[in-house]
Amino acid sequence: MNYDSDSGLIDVARFVASGNCDERPEGMDVESLIIHAISLPPGEFGGEGIEQLFCNALDADEHPYYSEICDLKVSAHILVRRDGEIVQFVPLTQRAWHAGASECLGRNNVNDFSIGIELEGSDDEPFEDIQYERLAQLANVILGAFPGLSPEHIYGHSDIAPGRKTDPGPHFDWQRFRTLFSQTA
Repeated sequence: MNYDSDSGLIDVARFVASGNCDERPEGMDVESLIIHAISLPPGEFGGEGIEQLFCNALDADEHPYYSEICDLKVSAHILVRRDGEIVQFVPLTQRAWHAGASECLGRNNVNDFSIGIELEGSDDEPFEDIQYERLAQLANVILGAFPGLSPEHIYGHSDIAPGRKTDPGPHFDWQRFRTLFSQTA
């Protein structure tokens, strides 16, 4: 797995361009990595809902929950599916719209200085072994590409938006991730 600094893409990722991104502020370095979890419809895996949401193509009539979220303009840089597939929506050099109202490193506007990785999952189920493996590999590649980012600045969405967000959730095993992360470094 490699990062291409010219394109901002991870070489093994399937790229699906999201329009829900823009340029980072001039001179802004990547300083944090935010881990999220998402499933669409909620609690269901393997469908096209996540990609449709991040590409503004979610059909409000397809599922009752979709009518509540179909107008959101959100994205993440990368999604790691349950089977380990890596899908990239936004080049890492650009700002994805993943953090929402949040605070990290004593600052707001977390999207300005972060990279967002979504794991296909929910608060109700453990993540798959391959997801931990891919996440650890991704984190190491990203940390190697962005010198302003350190292992101490890897957070869950719940860490930067407490009370508003719960992901990656109670089933995310931080110790397991950090062990794999250190082994793949």
